[in-house]
Amino acid sequence: MVNSYVALGDSFTAGNGIEPGRRWPDLLAAELAAGREGFEYVNLARDGADSREVLTTIQPAIECRPDLVTLACGANDVLLSTRPDIPAFEGRFDYMLKSLRDGIPGVRLLVSTYPDDWQMPGLGPRTAQRIDRGIRAVNQTVIELAFAHGVPCMDVTSHPGAKEPGNLDADGLHPSALGHQRAAAEYAQAIYRHFELDKDQRRITA
Repeated sequence: MVNSYVALGDSFTAGNGIEPGRRWPDLLAAELAAGREGFEYVNLARDGADSREVLTTIQPAIECRPDLVTLACGANDVLLSTRPDIPAFEGRFDYMLKSLRDGIPGVRLLVSTYPDDWQMPGLGPRTAQRIDRGIRAVNQTVIELAFAHGVPCMDVTSHPGAKEPGNLDADGLHPSALGHQRAAAEYAQAIYRHFELDKDQRRITA
C-alpha cells in the first residue's frame, strides 16, 4: 500500500498550462488515495527545470519520507543547450537515484524516459536532429542507470500510444489534458506492475 507520494521532474510533471487536479501526478495520487484518509502527496516538479534544478528538489523529497517517488528529467538539458552535456546529466541522475534509494530506505522509485522523434512546430531540420539525438542519449542514460540501481523504468520511447492524436498541446512539446490523463493511466499500470500493488482500486482509464 502507498500512503505518500512525491513527484519530481520538469514541466511534464509540473503540468505546464494544466490546472492543478488535472496533471498526471494529481490523477495518479487521487487513484492511490481512493477510499483512504491521510494520504500525502507533494509535486515538487518545476516548469523549465533541467537536471541541475531537479537535483535541488531531491533533499526536500527525502525529507517528505514518501512511499513512492516518480522521477522524469533530462529533456531540458537538451532543449536549453546547443551542446547538451550528457556525461554531466549522467552524473547528476546517478546521484539522484543513489540519494533517493539511500535517503528513503524501501522507497518505491519509478523513473521514465521521454518519447523520441519530437515534432515541434517551427523547428528546422538541423535543430530537430540535434534535439532527437540529445533526447535519445538522455533516454539511454536513464535506462542504463535505472538498471544499474535496480530501479524500475517506464520506457516510452517506442510506446504505441506515445504519438496518438490529442496527446500534446499546440506547442508540440507539453502534454494536453488528454495527454495527462493517458500518462496517469500508464504510470498507474507501471506502478501496479512493478510494485505489485492492489489493482482493485484502479479508476484511471486512458
